[in-house]
Amino acid sequence: MVDRTKVIIVDRQKEVKVPTGIRMLIRRCCNAVLKMEEFKGSAEISVTLVDNAYIQGLNKQYRNKDVPTDVLSFPMNEKSGTFEVDPETNVKILGDIVISMEKVVEQCKFYGHTMRREIAFLVAHGLLHLLGYDHKNGGLEKRRMRDREERVLSLLGFSNAISYISDKR
Repeated sequence: MVDRTKVIIVDRQKEVKVPTGIRMLIRRCCNAVLKMEEFKGSAEISVTLVDNAYIQGLNKQYRNKDVPTDVLSFPMNEKSGTFEVDPETNVKILGDIVISMEKVVEQCKFYGHTMRREIAFLVAHGLLHLLGYDHKNGGLEKRRMRDREERVLSLLGFSNAISYISDKR
């Protein structure tokens, strides 16, 4: 059972107006993922909204890919399932999720999703990475992660009838 989840949200971009309610959606999404994963204890997650130039710089620096991407995750620990713990509060610090709002808009148009659904998907995707999930090898690993993403979207009230038509993720 999740005791308490602190989600720090920072908007570092000016390209896309962030609609009312998105911050609450991000928090609800983080809580839904942690509940679904039966996360024990209190957690802290950082979510930063950026533009394409900013995320491209991070992607180049950390993944050696000189292109903008939709979401990047930076877990606090390299070892899956272990987390930094704030000694004063006993809160597990999971890491950082960075989302390009310009990519959100592009992908909404491409997939025919609302901005709320696309942001919820990217937050769920990013947080699952922080919890140790991966999809880089494809196959069952990728399917497991996609199933969990879709389950979270359903928990948040987004229909899973609208699916992704591209295999780019």
